[in-house]
Amino acid sequence: MREKIAQKDSYVQILEEKLRLMLAKTFSPSSEKVSPDQRGLFNEAEDEVAQDLEAEDTETTVVASHQRSKKPRVSIPDELPREDIIHDIPEADKVCPHDGHVLEMIGSDDHEQLDIIPAQIKVLRHRRLKYACPCCDQHIVTASKPNQAIEKSIASAGLLAFVATQKYCNALPLYRQTEMFKRIGIELNRTNLANWMIKVGKLVEPLLEHYIAHLQQQNVLHMDETTLQVLDEPGKAAQSKSYMWLMACFDLHPVVAYHYSPSRSQDIPLGLLSDKTQALMIDGYNGYQPACERYAIERLGCWAHARRKFIDAQKALPKGKAGKADQAIAFIQALYRIETKIKDEPPDKRRAIRQQDAKPIIEKIKVWLDKSVLHMLPSSKMGEALTYLQNQWMRLTAYIENGAYPIDNNPAERAIRPFTIGRKNWMFAKSQAGARASANLYSLIETAKANNVNPYHYLKYVFSRLPNMTTKDDMNELMPWQFENS
Repeated sequence: MREKIAQKDSYVQILEEKLRLMLAKTFSPSSEKVSPDQRGLFNEAEDEVAQDLEAEDTETTVVASHQRSKKPRVSIPDELPREDIIHDIPEADKVCPHDGHVLEMIGSDDHEQLDIIPAQIKVLRHRRLKYACPCCDQHIVTASKPNQAIEKSIASAGLLAFVATQKYCNALPLYRQTEMFKRIGIELNRTNLANWMIKVGKLVEPLLEHYIAHLQQQNVLHMDETTLQVLDEPGKAAQSKSYMWLMACFDLHPVVAYHYSPSRSQDIPLGLLSDKTQALMIDGYNGYQPACERYAIERLGCWAHARRKFIDAQKALPKGKAGKADQAIAFIQALYRIETKIKDEPPDKRRAIRQQDAKPIIEKIKVWLDKSVLHMLPSSKMGEALTYLQNQWMRLTAYIENGAYPIDNNPAERAIRPFTIGRKNWMFAKSQAGARASANLYSLIETAKANNVNPYHYLKYVFSRLPNMTTKDDMNELMPWQFENS
């Protein structure tokens, strides 16, 4: 009877944990740490007005008897064009009231304001000049024009770049863009916009192949994957899951490549990776393991995923009760504090500091883990977190042996987040062609952002130049770091 009661108590404890975790996920902030940028997502104006009354985000000026706080002024970049608006005094006031002399201008008090010009539409008329022989009228020559991103289309490279940036960078669906164009006097059909995106997505495929080839030469790569619903997939129900894979490097020349696939099969990383890669940062999904074994790639574990499981265990605890999850989170935070301090150091120095400061903490975590896992129900949230930590231990601790290795897969998750945000707006892809186009265009935009290049300018450059390139070597000119210097 005591054994049956203990089993029921354990089952009740697990159900209570699941209920508390479900309530926390439903009614509490979904992220581990609420971003200040997300705190007032729907009441930004009201929130900022309220903050004016507070002392946050202020500069402090020390005066003799007290400290005076003032809000920092927004700086205006020097490279922006200036338009002078002259405010002059009346002619009658340009005479000195004391001696009657005409006043001389000695300067001005200047005040700068930011202004913006809404989107403007213009027509690019390509005029191919014709020449004929005036004598025989038998020889006529017409000037050629460069190949266009979409031949015989009204869409220029600039318009295509604008639509793609709005959809894939700003998560603005095409139907909203049609309304936006209508307000400035242009009727553009949503179907036309969708077809344009599919065509330019197809256009940039050679550049995507160049992206993949560049990634396959890198020592350290990140990979991640997320779900996608594609309605018209052969042999699959419309409600079934497809996947958007991401492979990226974040070194001197970052590259982010999305890859659409109908499945989460291990064949995808097998096809994307190569034996040039030394280490791969991923989560605990075992579909990557065959590729790591075939290409002798060291598999790195993500401490952010481990921490996330302990945060779930923490949320599953009764309110106000501390537990082992708090200790685990404190250990992991100590590792991250070290990473924050050494993020700008060269790899050799990062390794030395990790060996000196992080290794003792990891040894303490190991002792604590081996003791704690013996006294926790495997099916509880804390038990699941401890089991994950134990199973991934060798992968999680490998980063301290090489200063070039990352501690987590957060850069890849940040790169894939724009896709997940956009997915909330358009919910599904209609066809495989649309899914591939989205993957290709997301790749260009996220790679541009990772290189601090304006996505619109980069896309316009690619859509203008790519149709006139003939060799794979030309693709080097289209990499974002080349565009930045062009």
